[in-house]
Amino acid sequence: MASEMKEFLEKAVELAKEAGQFQRSRLWTPLTIEHKGVIDIVTEVDRGSEDIIVGGLAQAFPGHDFLAEENLYQDRGATHKWIIDPLDGTTNFAHGFPWFAVSIALEVNGEVVLGVIYHTMMDEMFTAVKGEGAWVNGSRIAVSPRAPLCSTLLATGFPYDNATDPENNFSHFVNFQMSARGIRRAGAAALDLAYVAAGRLDGFWECKLKPWDVAAGQLLVSEAGGRVTGFEGKPYSVYNHRIVASNGLIHEEMLEMLTKPAPFQAICGQVDP
Repeated sequence: MASEMKEFLEKAVELAKEAGQFQRSRLWTPLTIEHKGVIDIVTEVDRGSEDIIVGGLAQAFPGHDFLAEENLYQDRGATHKWIIDPLDGTTNFAHGFPWFAVSIALEVNGEVVLGVIYHTMMDEMFTAVKGEGAWVNGSRIAVSPRAPLCSTLLATGFPYDNATDPENNFSHFVNFQMSARGIRRAGAAALDLAYVAAGRLDGFWECKLKPWDVAAGQLLVSEAGGRVTGFEGKPYSVYNHRIVASNGLIHEEMLEMLTKPAPFQAICGQVDP
């Protein structure tokens, strides 16, 4: 690994751990919750975590730009841009559900070349540098060998405005639920992608995501031997709001499922006349 990239990685890992320690100290404590939308929320822990990460990176690398969830930063046209989700899984965190992560990625000349995801409550540090594989706590990881689709465990999520926007992922969820072994909706896209990279999940799809949700995770999947595309199977960009990530073996099946029409209306039980 080039010395410059090693420096970037070490600093990202250091700051991810620092933000994670702050998050652990505040979990299950009283929080100030603000609303960015009807159900889209932010806490002072999100903002504090972002301050830790952006502040530390800006001090170490003052010429770099930043794209992060909670604040707008000046776009100076730098070749290096950090893409940051300081606390992916805010709703989980605010409810005391211990499933959330720190996600930090570095984009150089428009290409994501470094990714760090810290699974805060499990103390697992997922890292990837382009061309050098994917790792968790120093051990190399790889995507699963499971196929076909009916033998797999998938993950997904739903957008905050699913009650008002037809692009709500409901029909895709039902189609996949009828075709896969199981689906998990844990509420942190960064961890879903990290788990695909580690072979703990076999595939992931979601719509209406932001670059900070996926930048680090999609690199992890690619470096772990998986495949990442948009819904139509085209090369993926973190600025594409629809993502499909898999072990590669089931990718075409997943893409086919995403073209299927909405299924029949499910009926839970019968009502006597």
